This record gives sequence, C-alpha cells and structure tokens, in this order.
Amino acid sequence: MDESLPLLVQSDGTLILDGRHPRNAEALEALRPIAEIGKKPGQLHTYRMTKVSLWNAAAAGETADRVVERLRAFSRYGLPASVEREIRETMGSYGRFRLAGRPEGLFLLADHPERLRAAYAWPEAAACFETSPQNSETMVRIRPEKRGALKSALAARGCPVMDEAGYRSGGAMDVSLRETSRSGKPVRLRSYQTEAVDAFLGPSGDGGGSGVVVLPCGAGKTWVGMSALVRLGCETLILTPNSISVTQWIRELLENTSLTEADIGEYSGRTKRVRPVTVATYQVLTRGAGQEELPHWSLFEGRDWGLIIYDEVHLLPAPVFRMTADLQATRRLGLTATLVREDGRETEVFALIGPKRYEMPWKTGEREGWIAEASCTEVRVGLDERTAQRYREAGARSRHRIAGENPAKAEAVRRLLDKHRGTPTLVIGQYLDQLRKLAGELGLPLVTGEMPHAERRELFDRFNRGELRTLIVSKVANFAVDLPDAAVAIQVSGSYGSRQEEAQRLGRILRPKASGAKASFYTVVSEGTEEVEFARNRGRFLVEQGYAYAVDRGDADGTGGDGI
Repeated sequence: MDESLPLLVQSDGTLILDGRHPRNAEALEALRPIAEIGKKPGQLHTYRMTKVSLWNAAAAGETADRVVERLRAFSRYGLPASVEREIRETMGSYGRFRLAGRPEGLFLLADHPERLRAAYAWPEAAACFETSPQNSETMVRIRPEKRGALKSALAARGCPVMDEAGYRSGGAMDVSLRETSRSGKPVRLRSYQTEAVDAFLGPSGDGGGSGVVVLPCGAGKTWVGMSALVRLGCETLILTPNSISVTQWIRELLENTSLTEADIGEYSGRTKRVRPVTVATYQVLTRGAGQEELPHWSLFEGRDWGLIIYDEVHLLPAPVFRMTADLQATRRLGLTATLVREDGRETEVFALIGPKRYEMPWKTGEREGWIAEASCTEVRVGLDERTAQRYREAGARSRHRIAGENPAKAEAVRRLLDKHRGTPTLVIGQYLDQLRKLAGELGLPLVTGEMPHAERRELFDRFNRGELRTLIVSKVANFAVDLPDAAVAIQVSGSYGSRQEEAQRLGRILRPKASGAKASFYTVVSEGTEEVEFARNRGRFLVEQGYAYAVDRGDADGTGGDGI
C-alpha cells in the first residue's frame, strides 16, 4: 500500500482517480488508452475498462504486461488479482482468431483446435463456416461473403478477429492534393493528420485498410479522409450524417485536390449522381430499413469502390452496419471525435469498421494550438411556480421537455449574449417551439432542418462573413457545420444525457481564432430538475478529455442574479 498514489482500483474493475492528487495528470494519461470515465462526483473521477477499450489498446500494440505495470505504478492499494486476470484475458483474446486470404479461399485461423471447435458450436459463427473443423485443425475455410458476419459474431462472444485477409484495390484514380488551394492557400497536412493516415494505412503505406481515426472537433478529420483517398488513388464512397456535410465534403475536395466537378457525385435526398468519388448521406441509404433489400444498396455494388469513408462513425445507423458486414473486402475508414455510442454498439464498430488506429486527445490539440482553448460553464436557472407545478405533475418524458423549455432560460440567454456582445455566437437547442420563441423574443435568425438547404447555406455564409453575429440553430448544428469563427455556444436544451451531442456542440466553437481568443461553452440547465443529472452525464466525455465545468447558480432562484 502506498497512500501517496492517486488511483484506487476496486475488485469489480472500477478505477477511482483522485483529481486533487499532484500525479493526477500522469495517471490520467495511463488510463486514457484503456478506460472511459463513468462519473465525476467532486474530485473523485470514476473510470471503467471495457472490452472494446482493452481490445483497442491491444490492436494498437499495447500488451497486458505494460497495462498491468502502469496500473500498479499508480494504484494506492495495489491491483486486485481479479482485475489483472480480466485485463490479461480480454487483451489476450485479441488475435486468438485471425482471418487470412489464401489462393484457395478465405480461412479462419485459431491459436488452438479447441477454440475453433468452440466457435463452430456457436450457431451465428457456424453459419459462416464452409466445413466443420476436425479435431486437430486450427484452420477452416470461411464463406467469403460471410467475412463480416463472422467477425461480428465472434466479437459478440468476446473473441475479436484480427483480419489479415487483405483488401481489393478498387477502381484506380489519378488524384493528388494541390500545392495551393483554389482560393490560393498552401495545402499542407498537419503533423497529426499525416500520422493518422500513416496509422490507418499501416507500416507499408498501403497494407492497412480498416479502422477508426479519432480527432477533436475542429481538428480537420476531413483532411485525413482526403489524404487517405489520395494515397490509395482509388474510387471512394464517402458516407456522411446529412446534406450539409455532403456539401462541405464536396467543397473541400474541389478546393484542395485535383478532382473536378465531373469526378465527384452527390447521392442524397436532393440528387442521386454516382461518380468515381461519391458523397452520400446515411439517411438516404437507410430509407426502406426493415425491407429484405434496402432500395439504395445498389450504390455499394454499382462501382468498384476501393475505400469507404464513414464520417461521424459514432452515428452509424443500424442498417449501415448490415451493409458494412458485406463490404469487408473494401477498405473502411471511420472518422469521429468520440467513439462513444449511446446505443452501446461500440463492439460492432470495432468488428465491422475496425479498431481505433489513431487518437489525439482534445487537450493535446488545445496545447498545440490546433483547436481553441475553451471554458465550459453550466448555468443553473430556476423554474417559476407555474412551470414547477407542471413539472411535478408530469410524467418522466414530459418532465425532461418541461425542464428543457423552461421559459426562464430566455433571460439567461439574453444576459450571456450581452456579456459576449459582438462575438460570433450559436444558440443551440433540441426543441423547435423553444427555439422559435427565442428567435422571436431576441430578434435572431433561426436555422432548422425544415429550412430549405439553400436558405440554410445563405445564413451560414452570412454568419461566416460577419454579417450576422448570432444564430439560433436546432440539431442541424450538431454535425459538420462549417462555422469557423463561432466562439461562443449557448446550449438551451439537449437529447437527455447524450455525451456525443455534448462533444459535437462544443466542437462547433473549437476552430482556432485568429485573435487567439478562448471559446466559451454554456449549458443552461433548470435547477431542481432531472436536467441537472442529464447535464452531468452529457459532460462525461468532455470531463474525460480534461475539460472542467464551472457551475453558475446566478439565476437558480429565479431572481435573475448576476453570476454570469
């Protein structure tokens, strides 16, 4: 026992880090690759190791010995034997099964005959085998079309597959990055963007081909995708969350690569044009979900794609997982700011897109000047008596909305706008009725998903030109909205405890500012309601990244205090 150490490791695998300890930062660096934050009650931060976090560590070259050694180095009361066993078993499970391509077909290799026979005993895995394994066999032929289904089935059983079967090259393309962009700026990748592409492609430069790159919002994930496309020189399908991000990808490709309008197609609700590089939305691909054959499946089969890029991979809809399972011979690159999925399908991302290949922590990007320094503040406001009565009498779902639409939030927003007068600001919310009312009361333009694309684009362009200093935006601003000058975000309501949404909304203001000014992120929360707990859960991912939330109770009593 060494009471001078900052980490407490409990026998159930819970890790408690003392945030007041002088070696807190060192311990956090040791935990980040293998664990995710659970709770942050005061100065005691609770973490947990998951199968996926340990598999990702193993896929990145970490060993169980090194993980155990680091945990022991920071653990105040030592490392329980049960926790050490779990680490060794989980990390050791990665690589017990391997997929290999041979001239005669696709094969699953196991490190022991008994393990192969055990896999065959699982019906969902056995359906992928061409033959049953014999007693002494450690290799069996697999149906090529079942490559993804097998990986998914084995990962679900705690046996992730190391896929070494290789990838097809896809249709060749002559494409390069420009020396200067169309607007005359030098085209140059940042060091971490080059490192991310190198990690995705593997040591040989073209031998890799599946996995996820995790970079903070505003750190230029699009550049990683463009560079991978150029390095591979192949026909590429890019999947994005919405039509706004489709437009932005096309604009960036035309601005910074040798591709022309004739090379790039858009496949969305607006138009369906397939070209050597095609940018599509998840929404259009998932229309008809539940049918035996998805109507837009032909997009995947229509060309010889050599690379599929999944932008905002943490949002990948379930039907696209189904499609992806059938595309394991195509290189797959996932881009995201957070691997957090609220639906718990991180295992499927690992199995079907690939392991985490590269990650840059948010605070590292901040220290290096790649993203803006940001402060996070939770602003508490009270409920008036009438709203409080409605809240007490409502059901659980209605209570969340009543707290989110608390009319007292309007005055808090007004005071924050006065405090940051002249600074490019986004007011972001979940509920359209609330946002329409705010827009009317404050005389501000509102952008929603119902607005025609051209009108949205015009408002965003005016904001970027400085003609508008404040925009009220609905959930359309959660993803891939290019508003580089935005420096303040005021969140008035959100999707329950969504950690990924919190990260995306902070990300809207993290582009570095020419003035060097800090960014300010505010979450306006109704005091005395369950919204406080949801806000705490929403902020968990950002707390893990090193952000601290100050709490301002200036208006929690409804008196309109001056704490902001």
